[in-house]
Amino acid sequence: MNLRFVEAFYWVASLKSISRAAEKLFLTQSAMSSRISTLEEELGVLLLDRRDKQFKLTAAGARFLVYTHKLLELQREVKAEMGSGAPLAVSMRIGAIESVLHSWLIPWLEKLRQEQPGLELELSVETTPILMDHIQRGTVDLVFAVLPASADGVRNRALPSMEMAFVGNPQLHKKRNYRLDELAEMELLTFQKGSHPHVALLDLFRLHQMEPKRVHAISSISAMVQLVQGGFGVALLPKAAVQRLNGFASLKLLSCDARLQALPIHASYRNDPTSQTVETVVQSALAFVNGPSGTPKRVAKG
Repeated sequence: MNLRFVEAFYWVASLKSISRAAEKLFLTQSAMSSRISTLEEELGVLLLDRRDKQFKLTAAGARFLVYTHKLLELQREVKAEMGSGAPLAVSMRIGAIESVLHSWLIPWLEKLRQEQPGLELELSVETTPILMDHIQRGTVDLVFAVLPASADGVRNRALPSMEMAFVGNPQLHKKRNYRLDELAEMELLTFQKGSHPHVALLDLFRLHQMEPKRVHAISSISAMVQLVQGGFGVALLPKAAVQRLNGFASLKLLSCDARLQALPIHASYRNDPTSQTVETVVQSALAFVNGPSGTPKRVAKG
């Protein structure tokens, strides 16, 4: 039995789509269909129910899926046992929201490269809804987003949440502390409408029975920083991102008399019986953001 064909079936069943599985394994859709058909001929049963447009495994396909996981895990163990011990090339498709990118992602990737010298990285920075779609479709291996993914076969790990802060221009915002009603009279900038920071900001003012003068929805942290520097207003940003950006941007953290809701971060990834790479990378990220002592680093607040 060709284990590449077994792997093809595993991803077709996991992603519930021949086209998505083909994209993940860098095959054409016809090549993927051919592998499944050949596997069905060898087993003497139909694995996919092709009578309906909606994806569905046959009873035999559901039973064989259990065996595919065992076969692929055994293949991985054999390769690890019989291998030379030389570092292998590691290809990872990682997606992240901007808050993670501007906080700890880059220094962590630098450390990961030291741990995995053969790392070949494909990085995409998107909003949480787009990243959720990517992980569900199998077009990325690992995402760092606000929400955990809910797709079948996807695992989720909670990371330390990020402390949020109001950020202003030090030439314009000279006070040490600001009341929430003072901030309500300013032009406020936060992430796109419907995002966690945008909703949390509006809820904060509603909780204190206030109505902010104007809230601008900006999808880019870099754009928000430039607007703040230009005197456009005050931005609500992850504190860790501001600390990193302070190296080349003139920003000031503004103390506020109201408690700001932290930004939750989750790592979501698909189980891959052929490789322990994703699990290893996730553990590396957890160790990095938690610090050597097991407690969250200063860049993140749990």
